Amino acid sequence: MTEPVEPVWLDVDEVIDMHAEQLSIFGGPEGIRDRGMLESALMRPVNQWHYGETDMAALAAAYAFGLARNHPFVDGNKRIAFLAMIAFLRINEIKFAPLPGEATEIILALAAGEVSEASLTRWIRDNWPA
Repeated sequence: MTEPVEPVWLDVDEVIDMHAEQLSIFGGPEGIRDRGMLESALMRPVNQWHYGETDMAALAAAYAFGLARNHPFVDGNKRIAFLAMIAFLRINEIKFAPLPGEATEIILALAAGEVSEASLTRWIRDNWPA
């Protein structure tokens, strides 16, 4: 049996750039509220990988969960949570494109603590490309 190939991870600078781009489009105050929380959120899926998690849906959910819950930015945390999840899947050649209304609903619920990381993982799998 072959070992799974390690995914391409998002780095801090990429996520900061993605966040800045979203603010330029949609507005909102700039700034990182807590860089340590940002780094922690971005290491969440990496740590899960090193402890044996190979499910790409779970790793994508870990990005969204970490960013939505850690609130590392002054504004736009839900947006960057969603974008990081999508970007991670796309840089790993998974064309994940959920319905916008459903995506908004699940990310808002995630940030509010109404959806668990496991539930988000199931939602990603349920919307996985055919």
